Amino acid sequence: MLERLPDWPDYGLRDDQRPALRRLLQAGRPAALATIAALDGGGPRPVGTQMVFGEGLVSGFLSGGCVEGDVAVHAAACLSDGEPRRLVYGAGSPWPDIRLLCGARIEILVERVTPGDPAAAELLARMDARRPSVWISDGRRRVCGDTDSAVWPGAVVVRQEPVWRLAVLGGDPTAMAIAALGAQSGLETTLIRPRGPSTPPPLSGVAYRRDEPGEALAAIGLDAWSAVAICGHDIDLDHAALMSALPSPAPYVGLLGARRRLPERLERLKAAGLADRDLAKLRAPIGLDLGGKSPWEVAVATIGEVIAVRYSLTGVPAAAAVTA
Repeated sequence: MLERLPDWPDYGLRDDQRPALRRLLQAGRPAALATIAALDGGGPRPVGTQMVFGEGLVSGFLSGGCVEGDVAVHAAACLSDGEPRRLVYGAGSPWPDIRLLCGARIEILVERVTPGDPAAAELLARMDARRPSVWISDGRRRVCGDTDSAVWPGAVVVRQEPVWRLAVLGGDPTAMAIAALGAQSGLETTLIRPRGPSTPPPLSGVAYRRDEPGEALAAIGLDAWSAVAICGHDIDLDHAALMSALPSPAPYVGLLGARRRLPERLERLKAAGLADRDLAKLRAPIGLDLGGKSPWEVAVATIGEVIAVRYSLTGVPAAAAVTA
């Protein structure tokens, strides 16, 4: 357990805490899992947000700096004695000196999760299998499965979806910027450049494929938690990628290119047999209309559009919780 939080909260840049939980449990170390169980009056982080604390590790953030230091103290105590904690900050808190500038009231459940915990093992197995999960816990008893039908009074229910994937076709600066920003945003990102260089792109956290679009997308595996950004600058390569991506379960398919060429591209796709329901999925020109044209501006517009589609489908973040 860290004695104090680092000066710079880079530990809070990753929203999904399942990898951090895995890192500790696979090392044979217990983890303290802190979950926002209730929220009143608004706040910077939604119900269901989590942090993980353990030996030499802290990941996530709950309030933007108001309570994390104090939660870390309680997490260390929880790791030591195994007793769960229900922490309240804001109205009704036993620690009035810890002020929430947003005026919210936050209730946080802190629980110790040990190696071999069946619910944690099921949670991580579902993450690997790209299956949604429902985590139910009161700090002493916990289960993980498909539904919350077995919820009991006092338990917190956290629903989590698979990590979203992003496949980017292309090799120019715009494609690289989209891939880089996607990876930084927590998307499982792959850059596809058919017949590209044997050396991978200098992008942290981005996988690389050199095969043809259809083969690459099939290998990646497009599902209901996938996005495809096509920036190939090659009519035939773009067409091949669209033919694979549009009929797939991926809810987001974006195409970089001139608006005036779009009718021609759509007619070619129709002639190749794509249905209107598939074509209706296409976002072209790619990205939110922010007005920018530079690589990073297009990347911001594209990742923003992917996020908008994601939230329009779920209505909630990747993890959302309610207290029974």
